Amino acid sequence: MSDKTPGGPGSDASVLTKTKPKTQRPPLYKVMLLNDDYTPMEFVVHVLERFFGLSHAQSFEIMLTVHKKGLAVVGVFSYEIAETKVAQVMDFARRHQHPLQCTMEKE
Repeated sequence: MSDKTPGGPGSDASVLTKTKPKTQRPPLYKVMLLNDDYTPMEFVVHVLERFFGLSHAQSFEIMLTVHKKGLAVVGVFSYEIAETKVAQVMDFARRHQHPLQCTMEKE
């Protein structure tokens, strides 16, 4: 048996330092609504309230931005949440026979 104890004087054990690993934030994705000439403005406001939890006033402002500028960012989310929001909006629009388009892109 050796008289050297692990970590004791004369041992070959090196000093271990604890390093905190840096976790990287997941990439974020912008969810956008696109303007069209057929979807009623009231329907867009309803979609914004229902799927994005916005107030009526916020929804109305975003709807006007979509109408005037052609598109508007309605939220920024992780990939999975953005993908779900896009699918929900597109499905809801199709079920109500509106051509509303919702897309996502990396921020």
